[in-house]
Amino acid sequence: MTLHICQTGYETFLAKELSAPPERSGPGWVLGPEGKGELCFAHLSLRAPQEVPGKSVNALAGAVADFFTTSTKDERFEGPWPFCLESAGLPGLARRAKTVEEEVSAKIKSKMARVAKLAVPGRPALGLRRGLFAYLPDFDHVLVTREALAGGQRRMADDPQAPSRSYLKVEEAYGLLGREPAAGETVADLGAAPGGWSYSAARRGALVTAVDNGPLKGAGLHPGVAHRAEDAFKFRPESPMDWLFCDMLSDPERVIALADRWLAEGWCRRLIVNLKFGRRDPLRLLEQAGVLRRRCAFLKARHLFHDREELTLAAERI
Repeated sequence: MTLHICQTGYETFLAKELSAPPERSGPGWVLGPEGKGELCFAHLSLRAPQEVPGKSVNALAGAVADFFTTSTKDERFEGPWPFCLESAGLPGLARRAKTVEEEVSAKIKSKMARVAKLAVPGRPALGLRRGLFAYLPDFDHVLVTREALAGGQRRMADDPQAPSRSYLKVEEAYGLLGREPAAGETVADLGAAPGGWSYSAARRGALVTAVDNGPLKGAGLHPGVAHRAEDAFKFRPESPMDWLFCDMLSDPERVIALADRWLAEGWCRRLIVNLKFGRRDPLRLLEQAGVLRRRCAFLKARHLFHDREELTLAAERI
């Protein structure tokens, strides 16, 4: 079995992504098969975790620390390793998890000081990682393993100068591509208002064409942003762009068709696009977005940490 962690409230969609019915689930997690291919809604998947009971913080922390020290007795650590301890979305459980995490760190440090110094807390980067991963599904149990598959989702630091909190979504999406807009690169931001995504690219030195009939906020004052008051669906670039951004409150099928045209016409090299699913079936939208794969060397679809009823696509053209 694999423990899949997701955003609380989206367990049903995650369960539907798996290759077989889940064994059990709770707020923010699903225990079931590993799934076929990459999962959109899974933020972190703990492979073959051991479940240990514990009626106190000390008992839970002791179980996690003992598991780690026992499993690493013949292992040599030459560099940083991820230490990630999270919890289900139950009231008060996050505070308990934080205390357990602190106790685990202290216990490992007392026995393996050099190894403890190499620990990197928090969710690891995208991909399969080996370290220490633990999860509290409730107050009296912990699931723990050494190996996890990270989907790339993570909480991003807020920027008080950003025009909107949508800024956080594109900042998070860069991790899926393994790169971000560079100084001098060109970006078309369709449906840019109020300007959070344009701001994200411009602060890195990119040259942004922000397309929206609505007004921009702070991003519109940035020297790297040129505002075009036009219909985003009708906009055509004068020359190919390095990036296409699109975060519009619009029909998701129409947005998929828009992204497909930009790729087909060679108008962009990379794209980050959000699909608002609302009451629609997001898994059906994922199937429809698969049409983009024929034009992409790389395509990832994720329900990000900062997404709500939306999916984020990150792709690079062939």
